[in-house]
Amino acid sequence: MTAATFRALHVPGTPIILYNAWDAGSAQAIAKAGAKAIATGSWSVAAAHGEGDGESLPLELAIANLRRIVAAVALPVTIDLERGYDDVAGTVAAAAEAGAVGCNLEDSLGDKTLRSVEAQVERLRAARQAAGTDFFINARTDVFFGDAPHNAALVETALDRAQAYAAAGANGLFVPGLADPALIADLTARSPLPVNLMMTPASPAPADLAKLGVARLSHGPFPYLKAMQQLEADARAAFA
Repeated sequence: MTAATFRALHVPGTPIILYNAWDAGSAQAIAKAGAKAIATGSWSVAAAHGEGDGESLPLELAIANLRRIVAAVALPVTIDLERGYDDVAGTVAAAAEAGAVGCNLEDSLGDKTLRSVEAQVERLRAARQAAGTDFFINARTDVFFGDAPHNAALVETALDRAQAYAAAGANGLFVPGLADPALIADLTARSPLPVNLMMTPASPAPADLAKLGVARLSHGPFPYLKAMQQLEADARAAFA
């Protein structure tokens, strides 16, 4: 499947479901379940390597892991590149060369602080130039991960960033942390980019999110957490 076909899967109201993988084996299992694409989650990939999230995992390991996933499945693969490490253009180019059709790039500084819009626009432009025109850049904004209450004003902040990110060459808008149905509907109705949400215990049901106009649903670290909880429970039973 080409990058253009992957882009076409982002349809508001009929969201692509990404049940995030962390290695080649998990990607193969997800592919067998009927996935249309594979997405990695940075938290899960780092944890599977014994590291914490936040670019603690060396980029070389993240790209090597990506190569194994791409080789293991006959599906398009998109990688979570967190903040792009030290060299956004070089990082995105490496992911594209390894076979990814897209990536996530976030606008936080690793905590609750956001980069300025201008700084993130510069980084997205560099990523676009490095990756070429077909590569799907999913611009993540962490405005809903801060301490501000989730309200209409915060949606306006997200939309301002969406407009700037779209102009810089982004293909999608990832807004983890947002779960209020009314705010989701407002965002999807006015976003210049297809909206990606993360499924959490607080999220509306996928069918309801589809009706709200979401175009992409990611499961983030939760598949890995569930798998490890089951593994631990089975191991405890075996050792009992």
